[in-house]
Order: sequence, then C-alpha cells, then structure tokens
Amino acid sequence: MVAKLYAMTCGRLVGRLKDMIEGEDGPVTLPIPSYLIEHPKGRALFDTGMHPQCRTDAAGRLGERVARIFGFEQYGAADDVKSRLESIDRDPRKVDYIVNSHLHFDHAGGNELVPNATMVVQKREWQAAQDPETAAKVGFFKADFDHGHKVKQVEGEHDLFGDGSVVCLPTYGHTPGHQSLKVRTEKGEIVLTGDACYFCRTLKERRLPRFVHDREQMLASLDRLAALERSGAKLFFGHDPEFWKGVPQAPVPAF
Repeated sequence: MVAKLYAMTCGRLVGRLKDMIEGEDGPVTLPIPSYLIEHPKGRALFDTGMHPQCRTDAAGRLGERVARIFGFEQYGAADDVKSRLESIDRDPRKVDYIVNSHLHFDHAGGNELVPNATMVVQKREWQAAQDPETAAKVGFFKADFDHGHKVKQVEGEHDLFGDGSVVCLPTYGHTPGHQSLKVRTEKGEIVLTGDACYFCRTLKERRLPRFVHDREQMLASLDRLAALERSGAKLFFGHDPEFWKGVPQAPVPAF
C-alpha cells in the first residue's frame, strides 16, 4: 500500500543561525512543519508544531530563556495544527496517531489540540522526558506532551500500519530518542527527517547544531539519512527555509 502525504506550515520561528549550524551567525526564520499522513488504515500526524500559548505568553509556557532565544511574531492565529487541519476539512479529533519526532516544544506543542490520537514515540525519548533532570537538560516541557494521550513506546524501527508504507526510523542524537519517518507515496519514498537534519546543508557539510544531546549518534543518523537519499528516497529537511519554499502545502499532496 501507499500513503498520501500533506505538508502544513504551522507558523515560523525566528532563531539564531549559530544555534542551528556550526560557524554561522545572524537571524534565521524557521518554518515549523507538521505532516498529515492518510492511509487506508488511519490518519497520522508527524509532529504537531507549537502550542497557541506561544503566541501570547511564550515565557510563561517555555521559560524566559527560550522566549529570549526565539521570536514568535510569525506564529499567527491560524497557524496551529488544529486550525491547519480544519482549513483542509480534517477533524483533529479523528487523527489516529501522533508520531512525534521528539518532544521539543515546536514538534509536540500541538499534541493537546489532537486529543484522541495515540502518541507514538521512541521509548528512550519518553523515558528521558519522565526524568526531571534529563528533561530539563534536553529542553522538554511537560505541558507539551502530558495530556493523557495513550502512548505507544517503540524501540527502533516501527511499522505504523503493518505494511511498510509508514515506518518510524530511529535517528538518535538531537535528543535521546529522536525518530524520523519514512513514507511510501505514489511518487516514491519520502523521509521526514525532523531535527535529525535541520537543513540540506547539515547533511552535505556535516555541521551540527549548537545544542546536541549526542554528537556521535547524530552524525551516525546523518550517515543513515544520506544512505537513504542515495537509495532514492527524497528527504524533507526539518527547518530548512529554502527547501520549504518549494514544498506544496495541503490540501495539495507534498509529493
């Protein structure tokens, strides 16, 4: 079977390029993606963007430090994942799965808006989030993911629908249990890298972000993504503003 893949821009963050790729400086405007995957057996979201509170009280939700690092001015009233889904006539209450690449605020912050889904997360990511010391160190906020969802903890590769069309791929390093998602569409295979690979340049130049949980694991994950690209998969990079300009937006399929 194949799945349909739709890309949604859930606002943008203004960040510091030096935090995203070694050796650079200046501001960068980062698209915040969420992806809707429709399969005969159900609907899934890969990441859910930010919580609406970030628009009005980022410091209250994420703390003063994060609110100083990022600018939220380009996160509009219709940019949250619920609004984006409703704009293409999809009911957020009828999403079956949320596959979180990881639990940072710009990838899991919208989980609350998709109330009936089962969260699919790597076991090591979930365990790290339950430990207050580790969670604080890697930048996890309980308000993003503690909403009573059923949680499916997976270890390594996980075939979401049992037919090889939507597969979680472990790409550890950015966080303890980061995962990417491989999707088989009518046009070919897509890999949604999440933050395992912020930019196309990250893959080509192997220049990592400033804040990384495990550099060696992240470099190994980039090797894996590069191998998938060589084998014919098309990579969708985590926050690449240039790449994102060419990504068709829902309701048009992304690929």
